[in-house]
Amino acid sequence: MHVLFIEPSFPYNQRKFVHGLRQIGARITGIGEAPREQLTSDLREALYGYEQVPSVTHKGSLYETVRRIQEREWVDRLEATVEAHILPAAEVRESCSIPGTSTKTAFLCRDKPAMKEVLRDAGVPCARSTGATSAEQVREFAKEVDFPIILKPRDAAGASGTIRAGDADELEHAIRTSGVDRGLPVAVEEFVEGHEGFYDTLCINGNIVHDFACHYFPNVLEAMRERWISPQIITTNRLSDETYNEVKEMGRRVIEVLGIETSATHMEWFFGPKGLKFSEIGCRPPGIGAWDLYCEANEFDLYKDWASAVCHGEVIQSLSRRYCTGIINLRPERDGTISHYERWEEFQQQFPDNIIDYHFPPPGSQTQGVEAGYMANAWIRLRDPNYDRLRELMNMVGEKVRVRVR
Repeated sequence: MHVLFIEPSFPYNQRKFVHGLRQIGARITGIGEAPREQLTSDLREALYGYEQVPSVTHKGSLYETVRRIQEREWVDRLEATVEAHILPAAEVRESCSIPGTSTKTAFLCRDKPAMKEVLRDAGVPCARSTGATSAEQVREFAKEVDFPIILKPRDAAGASGTIRAGDADELEHAIRTSGVDRGLPVAVEEFVEGHEGFYDTLCINGNIVHDFACHYFPNVLEAMRERWISPQIITTNRLSDETYNEVKEMGRRVIEVLGIETSATHMEWFFGPKGLKFSEIGCRPPGIGAWDLYCEANEFDLYKDWASAVCHGEVIQSLSRRYCTGIINLRPERDGTISHYERWEEFQQQFPDNIIDYHFPPPGSQTQGVEAGYMANAWIRLRDPNYDRLRELMNMVGEKVRVRVR
């Protein structure tokens, strides 16, 4: 089977999808923006071919490249796993008669107001939302729904670019910051109180064959605003508990309504005083290394099963559900130059079997801002068979291990 894979070298974990395809015997032609000579040696070895393009999100360049490859040989699949690549890949896929996620599905998974309109019509509980291209439209929505509300780009991934407005003054700041007063399109939504998590799947022909659930501590917007917080994401091994039935049923319904067929999915949700509410979904894998947590938690290779699903319409491994796993991000008290770390060696000595891996930029490195996300600066990934025990360990790290700067 010949698979075209978009942007195999960036971000770094893209090569894991390439190696998954290689493991199940696929021939992979990469399409990327970097010159071939800049690819790592292991990636060059894994690829059957490589085509450089000016931009993988430019439909014209991508289409010309795919057609040129098709003139040389048969192409079975065209795959993308990064949010910004999903829609152009779908458009080119349809133009070139290659099976896979449709343009309609890709658009609905990318455009937040359109997505929620379709899902609300199908009975999926969502926060009230609309699309806006002017400040007045935003103000009218705020009058109708009341505060707090949030503004985000229509095609944002996760909380990227999201701004919360709790009153009229904050709303005017959000209007200016978002650019909607200059005509930039935004999604405007009712702010939903409650705990935030995500439900991820691997689907074949619309059927869920693997699924996973994660929890944010605290919710993303708070984590991305407050420097003192060491934010956590934990994936549970309790997905068979009846407490997750409503989340799983919502995920199944959303996949059905949006027409997602053979694909990874990433669905955000909230649960609070108003019950369970759908937030958004992407027909792609999650970011922040979540699939690595799933692999470790279930003692299998999810990248390999994704490749088997895409190429052969089946999965070849089962999930052990043995571990809960999580990542915690450690932030310095202020930006600057990292000088040292406190109490990390002590934790390593106490809990060596719970540590999956970690990243500590060497002393002398410049810090990154809070907005850089969960894998900026230092991070640690942990595991434990017991969810509550893992939460205790993650909290212990957040309270005791420190990044110091000068």
